[in-house]
Amino acid sequence: MLIRRETAADQAAIHAVHSEAFRREANVTPVEAPLVDELRAEGDLINALSLVALHDGEVVGHVCCSRARLGDDKKAAVGLGPLGVLPAHQTSGVGSALVHAVVAAADALGHGLVVLVGEPAYYSRFGFVPAADLAITAPDPRWGRYFQARTLSAYAPTQAGAFEYAPAFSRI
Repeated sequence: MLIRRETAADQAAIHAVHSEAFRREANVTPVEAPLVDELRAEGDLINALSLVALHDGEVVGHVCCSRARLGDDKKAAVGLGPLGVLPAHQTSGVGSALVHAVVAAADALGHGLVVLVGEPAYYSRFGFVPAADLAITAPDPRWGRYFQARTLSAYAPTQAGAFEYAPAFSRI
């Protein structure tokens, strides 16, 4: 498996990954696939944090981070998601490799936090904790323990407050 930044040539494959990874009903496109397209089109997808996993030269997984706001700070935190892996490659370590890679890249870029909504049993292995433990408020209080954050090297306790995803998230 190879993990690298997405290229323009990967966009259709990335859409297909999220369509298959999150499919709940036949012939219904899950919201995650167009969400990535919208984030990219609106300039909120962070290019250096949009990574694909390749197996035998084919895109089998994708993860991205997008611009976010934490309180009045537009640079401290990024929003992770979606993370998608083709069903045939799930439970083979692709998702874990993508999370490790995107968290490391966000750290290298100097962000203080990575924030997401996801399953605590899965994301806690990567150092994610309930965002409330870091005084970060979810856009929707119903997210509860699923709203999580991971501190990075540039984190400071003053990086707290209300978290806001890129606008595309409010339309899903």
